[in-house]
Amino acid sequence: MKYTKFFIIAAIVGLFVVFYMLGFNKYLSLEALQTNREALNTLYHEHREAFTGAFMLIYIISAAISLPGATILTLTGGFIFGPLLGSGIVIVSATIGASLAFLVARFILRNTLEKKYERNLKKFNEGIAKNAWSYLLFLRLVPLFPFFLINIVMGLTRVPLRTFALVSFIGMYPGTFVYTLAGGQLATIHSVKDIASPRLIGAFTLLGCFALIPGIYKKLKGAKK
Repeated sequence: MKYTKFFIIAAIVGLFVVFYMLGFNKYLSLEALQTNREALNTLYHEHREAFTGAFMLIYIISAAISLPGATILTLTGGFIFGPLLGSGIVIVSATIGASLAFLVARFILRNTLEKKYERNLKKFNEGIAKNAWSYLLFLRLVPLFPFFLINIVMGLTRVPLRTFALVSFIGMYPGTFVYTLAGGQLATIHSVKDIASPRLIGAFTLLGCFALIPGIYKKLKGAKK
């Protein structure tokens, strides 16, 4: 068990080292995407299946170990595949990657932390278990919480993988669609910040607040009893 955990940690660290040493981070910028968009488009039309498979694999790995550049990859998906197919490919890849990160956090960290902080985690797990859908949907919809942090924290709970994956899929889709839609207008984007306007963030935050209503209702109902 110890060797398996060590191997997983070493593999993640190794991927980070390779990513930066080979300079892959240079390609995950808006400027690089706009510069290479014609070459990427040509490559896709010449090798559709291979390109799609490679794109999904890169996205899954990126999401699983929290490599930077998910936004650029999502824009790329929208530019290459179009908003409908692109959002489908991206959301499936993102959900698989998030689920892998969730499982890694659960396998490596949960038992150790449960032994150390048994009382605190027991209360936390009980609260999450009662309203897992509401809490996770809120976290996924509101674009203020780091993607990787949600994966890790949820991995430390007793939320079932199936629930995590399904709610993540639903909660991440609106944001994914917005960015893939923006990817179709790649030439007109001057900054990634242009996409995530305060109005859009406010709309997603409001949507996320609606997701909390069932949990709040349960608490109020329980308090009355």
